[in-house]
Amino acid sequence: MKTLSRIYLMLVMVFLYAPIAVMIVFSFNSGSSVWVFEGLSFDWYKELVFNSEMLGALEHTLIIAVLSAVISTVIGTAAAVGITALRHKISKSLVMSVCNIPMMNADIVTGVSLMLLFIFFGRLFGLTESLGFFTVLIAHVTFNLPYVILSVLPKLKTTDANLPQAAMDLGCTPTQAFFKVVVPSISSGILTGFIMAFTLSLDDFVISYFTCGHYQTLPIVIYNMTKRTVKPDTYALSTLIFISVFVLMILYNSVQGRSEKKRGESR
Repeated sequence: MKTLSRIYLMLVMVFLYAPIAVMIVFSFNSGSSVWVFEGLSFDWYKELVFNSEMLGALEHTLIIAVLSAVISTVIGTAAAVGITALRHKISKSLVMSVCNIPMMNADIVTGVSLMLLFIFFGRLFGLTESLGFFTVLIAHVTFNLPYVILSVLPKLKTTDANLPQAAMDLGCTPTQAFFKVVVPSISSGILTGFIMAFTLSLDDFVISYFTCGHYQTLPIVIYNMTKRTVKPDTYALSTLIFISVFVLMILYNSVQGRSEKKRGESR
């Protein structure tokens, strides 16, 4: 039984990471072929530096990802605190159902509906360009919020509800009690929500495609390249993004592991 489970796990890992391994290998290909490895080279990484279209799209993507992650983390944390404060079970379940709709809804439905909404308001206010930077940002914040809320809620539920009151008895204002007591106790959930929002925003295509206008992100630029040809410099950029996210996740897991170890020792 153990042997079968190990084989199954190995097959799953191969299925998940074989495409990424192929992409990384071909990013070091000396030739322009995307199916024949002609030799080891860093030429495509060097050429990536001079690809203004792709670097510009990467800049757009990172700006949107960082801003949407920060905004959705702040709003989502506040929303999670408000949901936890609700005492009426029907009201809480209703609010949670509304929060979960963006997660359950199909991306294409969300993208089309947001596009129509932005175009409607653009025409209403007489704007020449209805879609652009702010529409993409609002769209990303919209689909990131439920993930942040669901990351923070479990931490709030396990936090002692008497801690803020104890802090206020010691002289803190309600605001000071929240930032000095509540926020540190739910910091791991906030960080998880931020990382999830950042990664989801980084690789979103469908919703960005319908709401971007002329402000194109990296997935859209890569999609447009596939209509012509995909050069290995795309593999090089994707490899760098994968390594960055991988390192970020390792750092996060190590920090979370240390914090959980300290909590266990304190108990």
